[in-house]
This record gives sequence, structure tokens and C-alpha cells, in this order.
Amino acid sequence: MCWKWLLVAGGLLAAFSSVAAEKVEFKPGEVWKDTDGEVINAHGGGVLFHDGRYYWFGEVKDRGATSRSGISCYSSANLSDWKNEGIALSVVLADSESEIQPGCIMERPKVIYNRRTGKFVMWFHLELKDRGYEAARTGVAVSDSVTGPFKYLRSYRPNAGVWPMNVAEKYKESGGDEYMKFLRRDLEGGQMSRDMTLFVDDDGTAYHIHAAEENYTLNISELSDDYTSFTDRWVRILPGGHNEAPAILKQNGKYFMITSGCTGWAPNEARLHVTGSLFGKWKYRGNPCIGKDAELTFHSQSTYILPVEGKRDTFIFMADRWKPHNLSDSRYIWLPVTFRSGAPSLRWEDAWSL
Repeated sequence: MCWKWLLVAGGLLAAFSSVAAEKVEFKPGEVWKDTDGEVINAHGGGVLFHDGRYYWFGEVKDRGATSRSGISCYSSANLSDWKNEGIALSVVLADSESEIQPGCIMERPKVIYNRRTGKFVMWFHLELKDRGYEAARTGVAVSDSVTGPFKYLRSYRPNAGVWPMNVAEKYKESGGDEYMKFLRRDLEGGQMSRDMTLFVDDDGTAYHIHAAEENYTLNISELSDDYTSFTDRWVRILPGGHNEAPAILKQNGKYFMITSGCTGWAPNEARLHVTGSLFGKWKYRGNPCIGKDAELTFHSQSTYILPVEGKRDTFIFMADRWKPHNLSDSRYIWLPVTFRSGAPSLRWEDAWSL
């Protein structure tokens, strides 16, 4: 009997050793390469977990801001070994009338899965070719496969002709905060949409969160049941806050959002906001970063907060360390989210493991 127990114990030890050997380690700010040994090119992105794998979608960056390729996709079973799945949404080379032709700007892609339709839905910030950042639109594409190819549908200035739910009737003509002048200006054609993210709540309702009103205000807009358009339910939050780069998580019934200030490619101090309801009042909770370079978000800017599958209350803060003179060399800053006094916090780690 003893030898059987020894065999069992040996098997368990080998299993534990295998798990230990497969421990995922992250080294923020270093060059990250895919399974082919090529540098990962997926900036300003987000991650979707589907059928046992993680899918990382991001901007393909050359030296400048404009897009020559489109949106990339990488997949991984362990968040460490990333396989290049190719271009998930490609710019359209043959159609000169397309909104996503080479020279446009495609930023901050996020992909969510619609269980009702069986479709994967991608939204991203879109600027049209040769128009700088004046278009301020959001584009949407769909696919039957998580890796694509995604089919581009259209772009929006969201919520055209619809007043936000949290603007009093008496302020629709005049008054209110000083930034409502932009809301009124853009009412007929739709609100601006620059830096954006997506969030799917526990009930399956999806939301599009985007910088609007010349980046002075954030809007939270409910998406349609198929996730490809907008309902008439939306609110404007933090008017005058000048926030961009929103990233959101939900924990213990509260919604937390990390944003950055608006300083272009230069880093600034992250901001934490909290609410008990997405359409409710958001409160500022200060800088979630702790330690050296906390006032610069460790020289990075938020893009997404990733819930780790199978690990309760485990989240990864995803950010980009932009290099504006060579955006293709921008680095990925992924850090563990810890909770202090019931709120998320971030501390720099040269290397860390899940």
C-alpha cells in the first residue's frame, strides 16, 4: 500500500511542479513578443475571454497615429503566450469611399460577445482620413468568429437628437453647467466620441463609454440588444472633468472607473471614480496609483481593466506607455489591481505573477 501512496504523492508533486512552472509572469514596460518571436502590436486595446482563451485586440501602430493596417488580434490560454491571429478588422484598400481606408485613425478597439445573436461586436474610436481629430466618431464592426475577419458596419456620432436622461427640462434651452453648450451644439448631429471603452453588465446589457463635449465630459450610452447601435438611454457624467482613456470594473455591486487627464501623448495622474449605478452620480476618489511615479500613472495611460477568468475579484489594469515619436515602440503596462479600503489601487511592479 505504501508504494501506491508514494506514487500518488509523486504524481501530485509533479502536478504542482507543472503548475508552478506555468505560473504567468508579467514584466511591464519591457518588449513583449508573440509566439513567433515578433513584437506584439496591439495598442490601446482590450481583452475578451471566450471558450477558454483570451483574445487581445489592439491598434496596429506604425511610427505615426494613422492606421495603415487596422485592428490586430492575439490569443492566449494563459495571458502570457500570445499567438498572432492576424488582422481582425482591416482597412479597406480597394474602396476609396470607405471610412476605414489607410490614413484614417482607428483607436481603442474593444470587442464583446453577444449571446443572443452569436456575434462578436467591435467598437472603436474613428477619425476620418485627412481630418485630424475633428470627426470624433465611433465605428462598429461584427464577426461570426472571435478572430475575425470583422465586417465594418458604420460609424456614429452617438445619441443624435436625444437628450441625456440626467439633464433637467429647464436646462435644455439654456443654463446648466458651462459645458452644456457643446451638448446643445452637437444635439442634432450626435455627440462626439473619442476615447472609449465597452462594459457588459451582469444582466447582459452593454454600455459604450466615451469622451464627448470636446473631451470635457464623459457619456455613458446604452447599446441596443444586438450591441451594434444605441438606445435612447444615456447620461453625461463628470462634466468639466476633462477625462479620457476610461477603463471600468465592477466589484461588490460598485462600479469603478479609472481615467486619465487630457495631455495628449504625455502621461498624467490617473483618476478613480465610483458609483453604485452606471446612470447614477459618480464620485471622484483620487489617484489610485501608489508609490514612485504615481503622479504619472507610471508613465502610462489606461486602456482597459481585465477580469481574470476563474479568479474571484482578480483584475489586471492595462495601460500603454506611449512613445509619440515612434508609436510602434510603445510599451504595455499591465499591473495587478489590489483593493484598499474597498477601492482599487495600483502599485508599480518590475515583475509580478498571477
